[in-house]
Amino acid sequence: MSAEEKTVRSPWLTVWLSPRRTIERLVAARPTYFVWLLAILGTFASLYSQSSVIYGVSYLLNWQLVLSILVFGALVGIIWLYLAGLMLSWIGRLLGGQASASHMRTVFAWSTLPTILGFAVIVTVGAVAGRGGALDSVPLLVAVFSLWSLVVFLLMLGRVQGFGFFRTILTYLLNTVLGLVIAFFIRGFLYQPFNIPSSSMRPTLVVGDYVFVSKFTYGYSRYSFPFSERLPSGRLFAAPPAPGDVVVFRAPKDAVDYVKRVVGLPGDRIQMKQGALFINGAAVKREQLADSEAQQDACGSGAQGRVKRWRETLPNGASYETLDCVDDSPLDNTGVFTVPGGSFFALGDNRDNSTDSRILSQVGYIPFENLIGRVSLIFFSRTEDESASPHVRIERIGEVVR
Repeated sequence: MSAEEKTVRSPWLTVWLSPRRTIERLVAARPTYFVWLLAILGTFASLYSQSSVIYGVSYLLNWQLVLSILVFGALVGIIWLYLAGLMLSWIGRLLGGQASASHMRTVFAWSTLPTILGFAVIVTVGAVAGRGGALDSVPLLVAVFSLWSLVVFLLMLGRVQGFGFFRTILTYLLNTVLGLVIAFFIRGFLYQPFNIPSSSMRPTLVVGDYVFVSKFTYGYSRYSFPFSERLPSGRLFAAPPAPGDVVVFRAPKDAVDYVKRVVGLPGDRIQMKQGALFINGAAVKREQLADSEAQQDACGSGAQGRVKRWRETLPNGASYETLDCVDDSPLDNTGVFTVPGGSFFALGDNRDNSTDSRILSQVGYIPFENLIGRVSLIFFSRTEDESASPHVRIERIGEVVR
């Protein structure tokens, strides 16, 4: 075969107009050819393109954000490459196809090329237009290149499995449904993502943090799943939280999800005296740290001067930092709260700027049934200040929450 003929038959050129013949040659001769790289770049391009529709291209022309999406895309892309290969191969065999999981990975990876091209076009258009804001054409560009990738995927899938139109579409639909079932299982039974909208847990969690919450730590109740308020009360595989755990729960008063730190369990007597936490009549050990600058998002619009920081250590050894924005604030001195059975008491680490169990009319004692899960990991973090140039807090990504 001549060099010219090899160039003409290169999959990088033929995939655009002849995806079926391209994938036929690839699975026959080189099924693993650039599969990992295409899966990573394709997932990254898809995440970036979808984000550009929400936030605008100008926001995404940020090397920190691009790097974060690339790292996340590498992880998700490889996992989804193998998971999609297994699902497509299994569904195909149910419908009479013979393609292996390896061949399905080839289809998945090479069908992302239009999405990757779309990413390059969007970035180019955004760079040419400048950093002045979102472009009206971005949603249309994302839709066009996403549809192109879908068409390429269906053509390749049909050729490799030997399916006609009906079985190809049915395979795609079944794969989509199975993917949704897996996503629902992960979200409902394993890990659910949440974002932090307030500063009540500073310095542990800040506005703009995105966290994974482990659902299995304390078992499951009707609050563990979406649209399940009508399920019976109670908890399966129940386990109580430990003092010091940072948890997400459904507040019994206003049905809003809160994130706070557990400090009291049934029978405990909780009180605040001059900003210090007392449990069962004994002051919780705390050590004063260096003061920090007063920040508006942490201490309110009137914040100025320095803010006291403390390291608090509970009787079970759990240790964490707290903020004390104001001396002798209304929440620094309370009566004694006796935690009833089947409930727990929770505080925000930002003690003067937190709506928590100290306010009985809004949060109060939280039933164990209302637990959603324990905050385990910060998987993404970005600034939310509209007055400043937004950026990604790379140093917070991957931080274990304690």
